[in-house]
Amino acid sequence: MTSAAAPLQPPLAKQEPLDSELHGIRRSDPYAWLKDDNWQEVMQRPEVLDAEIRDYLEAENAYLESVMAPVASLRQTLFEEMKARIKQDDSTVPQNDGDWAYYRRFETGGQHPIFCRKPREGLKGDEEVLLHGDREAEGHAFFRIARCRHSPDHRLLAYAVDIKGSEYYDIAVKDLATGEILPDRLPNTQGDFVWANDSATLFYTVLDEKHRPSKVFRHCLGSDVSNDVLIYEEADPGFFVGLSKTESRRFLLISAHDHTTSEVQVIPADAPETPPRIIAPREQDVEYDLSDAGDRFLIRTNADGAVDFKIVESPVDATGRSEWRDVVPHREGCLQLELHLFANQMVRLEREGGLPRIVVTHLTGGDSHDIAFDESAYDLDVIPGYLYDTTQLRFGYSSMTTPLQIFDYDMARRTRKLRKIQEVPSGHEPQNYVTERIFATALDGAEVPISLLYRKDTLRGPDTPLLLYGYGAYGISIPASFSTNRLSLVNRGFVYAIAHIRGGMEKGYHWYLDGKLQNKTNTFSDFIAAAEKLIDAGYTGKDRIVAQGGSAGGMLMGAVANMRPDLFKAILAEVPFVDVLATMCDADLPLTPPEWPEWGNPLEDKGAYERIATYSPYDNVEPKDYPNILVTAGLTDPRVTYWEPAKWVAKLRAVKTDDHMLLLRTNMTAGHAGAAGRFDKLKEVALNYAFALMLLGKA
Repeated sequence: MTSAAAPLQPPLAKQEPLDSELHGIRRSDPYAWLKDDNWQEVMQRPEVLDAEIRDYLEAENAYLESVMAPVASLRQTLFEEMKARIKQDDSTVPQNDGDWAYYRRFETGGQHPIFCRKPREGLKGDEEVLLHGDREAEGHAFFRIARCRHSPDHRLLAYAVDIKGSEYYDIAVKDLATGEILPDRLPNTQGDFVWANDSATLFYTVLDEKHRPSKVFRHCLGSDVSNDVLIYEEADPGFFVGLSKTESRRFLLISAHDHTTSEVQVIPADAPETPPRIIAPREQDVEYDLSDAGDRFLIRTNADGAVDFKIVESPVDATGRSEWRDVVPHREGCLQLELHLFANQMVRLEREGGLPRIVVTHLTGGDSHDIAFDESAYDLDVIPGYLYDTTQLRFGYSSMTTPLQIFDYDMARRTRKLRKIQEVPSGHEPQNYVTERIFATALDGAEVPISLLYRKDTLRGPDTPLLLYGYGAYGISIPASFSTNRLSLVNRGFVYAIAHIRGGMEKGYHWYLDGKLQNKTNTFSDFIAAAEKLIDAGYTGKDRIVAQGGSAGGMLMGAVANMRPDLFKAILAEVPFVDVLATMCDADLPLTPPEWPEWGNPLEDKGAYERIATYSPYDNVEPKDYPNILVTAGLTDPRVTYWEPAKWVAKLRAVKTDDHMLLLRTNMTAGHAGAAGRFDKLKEVALNYAFALMLLGKA
């Protein structure tokens, strides 16, 4: 620790109560003024932020730096050691397409990916740099490439770039022979696009004035963007639009979806001017996605009560629900996560008993087999490639102790070839660590999985520090995968734990249903049960737990801080969704209508209003002792707007009765995901870890 001057005094935000009434219920918000009336423009032009709001956020940033000054050297040490675990000149395993092999790589010291290709094995030629991320990023405080896709004829490259962190992407097209950037610049997109097979037509999604991807346009290269043809417009503000292409490249797909309902339309990729055709009209709470198998579509869906999804087929020219026939019937508890199609094989990524597996089925013979793994907790990903008529499947495997391994698997011969092992330059010996899985019993008797990582030489007991991570929303499952960053805590005697709480889908789709809408509080009580289990099982002690969660997981942090502040030494709340009631009542915010199926619509449903009001973290702050809390935010964040964490901190500081640390850091040049550069991100992790280590006596 380094010596430093006495910290600044914590900023105290002024109170200007804004009163509102809905369903006969009055509500007063003392910090509503922190939401800039001009917030939509701030997303694209951060410099126009109201001066008084900017002064408050910057005062909070300065206060954080003054409080954290004694561990400035620790933050730098953490940053350097996490950076040392990254192979700086790393690259992906090349993916073959035509005469080329495409890949991404990084240069030593570089922050952003470099997109490259070289002649595939057996052909002569040198590497070609298609897009150099570090050079493109020069002069920008924030820079992120969302997508980078070559045209089917390999002559052009389209890529989408965000330079504000607000997730407004401009799409540019580059001639790979000349290096020229074509005049065809597509502004204010979601960053989502697909090429038609003619290599001259791009389909792309555009954000509306409320930052929602609601329109699909068709652009012909060389034409004026103002003449682009509107292909599809979504009328329901609760549905977002996306684009993709089937594995065979025969069809372009337009998907419209919220969190529980979807609808897909297809366009022949060889005939891009063909009007889109609906596969099956949307039905409330029915989801589906599809792949092309020649004369039929294979569809993953939860229709007909298939809670954990099933695989059906339908003729290409007759796709209504009445035509669907089961190929892989529904089996409760076996969640069909993904479907990947090849010319002769169907690949399914499933999860059963909380663990993933890959199942390969021959499309004509019908025989199936699993790809097996040994560890008790692990993560598995299918890595899509460009080739369709192939027996080669690429997948990634890791566990909390095992660095990522990339395999090529021959689906016909049932053999695997290791293509790459994630390199940890500073060294990592998996045998020095332990990963295991235990279960906590929830209030209603449900068994909540907990994945654990710690060093073999860690003495576990009531004095052992532990970080407990949770998310629990949107059906997103938190994998038991490898992370080099966690080693900075684990090597200092921490136990690292992930609570696979309800709201995710670790134990099937019902695990998600049991953690949303009227069941939302299960998410919070599951997390508390996990913390109590870890204490009772002797992994840690009360007041030795640091809780961490981000976004919807930040809501979890706010909720458990209100419900059981005595259980946690500290809380790390990253871009936390804590002003739930006000946000769900504001239909102008980008994500509000699409989020109603997740939380409920308090504008129309008094029951939803009352239910959200019982757990919305901001609305339930009260005079009592709270844990030490570190909160992060992004000024241009369109998902969890900056004022949510700012209001929460302001209210906590005014109301809480303890003298524990309460810190807010707003990234003034980034959005929801924080810094874009791979090393800049580590500085944000280092701040979190330094906070935890300082409070647990490990600094």
